Amino acid sequence: MSERFSRTEALIGKEALEKLKNSRVAIFGIGGVGSYALEALVRSGVGEIDLIDSDTVAATNLNRQIIATEATLGKYKVDAAKERAKSINPDIKINTRTAFFSAENENDFDFSGIDYIIDAIDTVSSKIALILKAEREGVKIISSMGTGNKLNPLAFEITDIYKTSVCPLARVMRAELKKRGVKKLKVLYSKEEPVKALADDEDAPKTRHAPASIAFVPSVAGLAIAGEVIKDLIK
Repeated sequence: MSERFSRTEALIGKEALEKLKNSRVAIFGIGGVGSYALEALVRSGVGEIDLIDSDTVAATNLNRQIIATEATLGKYKVDAAKERAKSINPDIKINTRTAFFSAENENDFDFSGIDYIIDAIDTVSSKIALILKAEREGVKIISSMGTGNKLNPLAFEITDIYKTSVCPLARVMRAELKKRGVKKLKVLYSKEEPVKALADDEDAPKTRHAPASIAFVPSVAGLAIAGEVIKDLIK
């Protein structure tokens, strides 16, 4: 047994650790939530991870994304994330895709061989397209609801989308998924009422209001999602 995962094996057992080693997880969106989910999956011994994101690391990411440092500014997020993952576990297999998943390009993505999908995308249309494709192809998926404009990391829950409340994004997703006949979806969401942002992000696209954020909220969401994925994989 590698010393790298000896403490994990002591907690979950050799068989479960081997199962994680042979599992493949795809993360769509390597931001505040997705980057921390990746961190936990890598440190827990998951053997293969797909990273899908089209963005580069920006200065505005430094406050909450674990892959964002002065050294990674300007790099594609998937490349920075792969480099970090490999620095933790050189044996892990990381597949990267510099792309933004959408209904228009979903046929370019092959879900065969993927055991679990983490939806950490922040665009409603792309979230819906990803969820529908995962359902059609029989791949387990967990979807992150809104983590912006939040201050309480203890307000997160993992439940079915139709049992959510308060969260504005979850409200929209419930309605849209119901229209499309989706019966269930595991999500992480917060019951905290959104905090009104004090200032706009000057670097954000003017066509879209950038949510305010803080280090200890999306990180907790990402870690919680990774924990749920790991429990599902080894149960």
